[in-house]
Amino acid sequence: MIVEGRFTLDTNILIYAVDLDAPQKRAIAQDVIMKSASQDAWLTVQALGEFFHSVTRKSIASADAAIAYTTAWQKLFQIAATDLTAYNAATEAVRDHGLSFWDAMLWATAKQAGCARILSENLQAGRKLGGIEIVNPFA
Repeated sequence: MIVEGRFTLDTNILIYAVDLDAPQKRAIAQDVIMKSASQDAWLTVQALGEFFHSVTRKSIASADAAIAYTTAWQKLFQIAATDLTAYNAATEAVRDHGLSFWDAMLWATAKQAGCARILSENLQAGRKLGGIEIVNPFA
């Protein structure tokens, strides 16, 4: 998948990339990650943390494997960290647009990093919020 402009990947793409129980989505997610590595794609610290928490909690990957994945992705992508400005924008997005808090944090951090798109299965594909378009790579 070729994406124009700067974008970020939501946690669900990272999780599907290693989930042996979802082979079709795993193949798509791995393809998205590999193609994104040569584009202006960023990851957020939040997405890395959510990935680690989810795959270890659900026994999709061991802690060592999850660390290895996140370390490899840190070498492939620019990483955007969250801060108080993103937090404040996220809480306003929850209030004003009905996003879940963690989706709003991803959005706010991506916006701060200059992303024009978020690749996600969970957010509303085609929706534009604050200049950021949601794209579902599994659609």
